[in-house]
Amino acid sequence: MSCRCDKKDRTGNCVCDILRQIVEAQRDTVDHECQIGCEQSIQDLLGDSAAPNNLDTVPVLLYCDCDPFKGFGVYNNSSRTVVASYYFRVKSVDSDCCAVLELLRDPQESQQNFTDPTRQKTANLKTTGICITVDLDCFCHVTCLPAVNACS
Repeated sequence: MSCRCDKKDRTGNCVCDILRQIVEAQRDTVDHECQIGCEQSIQDLLGDSAAPNNLDTVPVLLYCDCDPFKGFGVYNNSSRTVVASYYFRVKSVDSDCCAVLELLRDPQESQQNFTDPTRQKTANLKTTGICITVDLDCFCHVTCLPAVNACS
């Protein structure tokens, strides 16, 4: 059985819709039944207004043809180090389902480029300033991690 998302077989773009919800929820962060999943991560991010939780990011893992998507970018420093990540912060999603994603990494981890997502630590994900643009029509699955404080 293939997990490929052929446009002729699709009724909508659920990956695009979820990422739009995440962007909207993240914009509101100034200061269900599932315990882990996109809906719960969005609710955790929004939190209780009486008790701010300091969460600002729902890390996502995207899949293309059943394989985890790995994004690459370059740090803007003297070494111009190329880094990779499987985890992203959604910055924006336009009306054509093109998204700007920021690579997330644990700053205490080495600059190695991971071979699969289970080798990349997720407990202390932080923003990198490295952004890529992707076409969300190329993805058939999204996994949301629990909301984190990645921007501080």
